[in-house]
Amino acid sequence: MRSIAIANQKGGVGKTTTSVNLAVALSRLEKKVCLIDLDPQAHATLHVGVSPGSAPYTAYDVLVNNQPLAAATVHAHENLWVVPSHLDLSVAEMSLAGRSGRESILRERLRSDPSCNSCSGNVETIVGASQRPQFDYIIIDCPPSLGLLSLNAMAAADEVLLPLQPHFLALHGLSKLLETIELSAEHINPRLRLLGVAICLYEAGTRLAAEVGRDVEAFFAEAGGHPSWKDARVFQTRIRRNIRLAEAPSFGQSIFEYAHDSNGASDYHSLASEVDAAVLPSRQGEPGEVNKMAA
Repeated sequence: MRSIAIANQKGGVGKTTTSVNLAVALSRLEKKVCLIDLDPQAHATLHVGVSPGSAPYTAYDVLVNNQPLAAATVHAHENLWVVPSHLDLSVAEMSLAGRSGRESILRERLRSDPSCNSCSGNVETIVGASQRPQFDYIIIDCPPSLGLLSLNAMAAADEVLLPLQPHFLALHGLSKLLETIELSAEHINPRLRLLGVAICLYEAGTRLAAEVGRDVEAFFAEAGGHPSWKDARVFQTRIRRNIRLAEAPSFGQSIFEYAHDSNGASDYHSLASEVDAAVLPSRQGEPGEVNKMAA
């Protein structure tokens, strides 16, 4: 099973759009996918047609109220399950203040869930687990910040995918996220790696878009061989700016349901194929003691 956190501390760059449409695209490749919405805005939850108030349990209950992952998992579409978010997540950091190991709660929930780990637990003892298959992918939609919720995603995931808007200021955000990945790998999750960068909101033919793409590639070439990102790539697929992608969430549909013949659907299908083929070399090591990241 692969676990991928979709992260960017800046809003409006296509993070949730990528989380949802990548998850759906992978499910259309016959992969069993679980989408975990850790953004308190619950946009990924709404995007797949699930009402945050309709589920008995949400990601908040998984993190704060010790509910197993299976109890909060909703079957959204064929091959796609979602752990919905809720506005309550906005106060999760305060609710978990002082709890030991609060950065790794989601990781422990994944480890104890039979659909995420074939060697763990008794399926019959976990509510809802017997109704789900083994997942091929966990996709985590992170909030647009680098707080406790994002740290939980970094601790639980093996890979990070960064959606990036072709804007010069985006390179500053990239360096900040790389710092977070580096610290997370050092103190919480030694297996964590940057899978790559997906250029979103791309406008073909513009000088700016082409230059930023080259700048990102040059950035990795000059950043050196840090273990957390030395195998990262800039995906060849560019997610073109497309009005259909902007419209689809208001109908509670992915781009594949809303406009299957659009550029957006074509781009995310292509990105999913690239992601599915992009397997990073494994890293050995188990998470160590959480120290200054918990402060």
